Amino acid sequence: MKPLKNVTALATIMALAVPAMAADDNLLVFDWSGYEDPEFFKGYIEKHGEAPSYAFFGDDDEAFQKLYSGFRADVTHPCSQMVSKHRDAGLVEPWDTSKIPAFDNINEDFLASDIFKDDAGVWFIPIDWGATAITYRTDEVPEEEVQTLEVFKDPKYAGRISLPDNTDDVWSLAYLATGVSDWRNVTEEQFQAAADWMREVHPNVRAYWQDGAELSQLMSSGEVLISWSWNETPTTMIAEGHPVAFEREPAEGSSTWFCGYMNLKDGPGMEERAYDFINAWLEPRSAEYIVNAWGYGHSNAEAMADIPEETLEEVGLAEIDAPILAQVPMDNELRNRMQEEFEKIKAGF
Repeated sequence: MKPLKNVTALATIMALAVPAMAADDNLLVFDWSGYEDPEFFKGYIEKHGEAPSYAFFGDDDEAFQKLYSGFRADVTHPCSQMVSKHRDAGLVEPWDTSKIPAFDNINEDFLASDIFKDDAGVWFIPIDWGATAITYRTDEVPEEEVQTLEVFKDPKYAGRISLPDNTDDVWSLAYLATGVSDWRNVTEEQFQAAADWMREVHPNVRAYWQDGAELSQLMSSGEVLISWSWNETPTTMIAEGHPVAFEREPAEGSSTWFCGYMNLKDGPGMEERAYDFINAWLEPRSAEYIVNAWGYGHSNAEAMADIPEETLEEVGLAEIDAPILAQVPMDNELRNRMQEEFEKIKAGF
């Protein structure tokens, strides 16, 4: 976990955690910005007449630190590699899947770990998944130049690239670029090679983006021509008429991730509303919306089976013929080290 440096930092963090919208006081969702979109949980609104209240975080590490520092909410939305940290810290409790009718429709691949499901229960309800790959301006960058991750080191694009301000995504890029497609058994040599690669790329970086909206603005203005991004960015930008494309098949490969909801202990709201929220998210109409509007996949396998293959191809969710680094749980000590090293690299060390 990233340590707090002083009391002022703690006060700032807690202030940022104030609910961002006044809505249902009986459920507080701690989430990524943008996931308050009511189209994701229409069933909840239909049942209760209003959306849940929301507080937002910028990345997984920030979210964990806020919760670990005492912020209280009812449910939170980590990605898979952070589930064990929440469990180990005693922040969460298992879900009662008897209250989740669509639980059996969840793609079993997303629960294939005792970190997510064990004898004590189900700790994590997978919801959304996607890819992290190269998004680029097709009017400025030739397609052949994004067939390798080495494009991020090309001096031609110095000051015109952007990388995620996110430990897992940026390290997935560096590992892939240095020949690693499974981060669960990384050697010291592989770790150092990936860190060295990031240090070479760092001088080319105009900005480390924190959310899809920020990156879309950087790319639509032309400040940034190439980025390592989630498929949300090209999906929304193409819909707005911008000349961008998503390249998931560079020679070295691309990454995939999946996230979901955890049931926080001692939440301030009503427990049954957390289940109403999850049940709304698992509806087929939520799956259809997240694919078509955001370009992300959904954990409901039955609902995803109804999505046309051409749609999956368009938004970057189809199968690819290139290496894939899946952002699955890893050793927490290694991940902490990755986070610390990334902070040094951003600071120029």
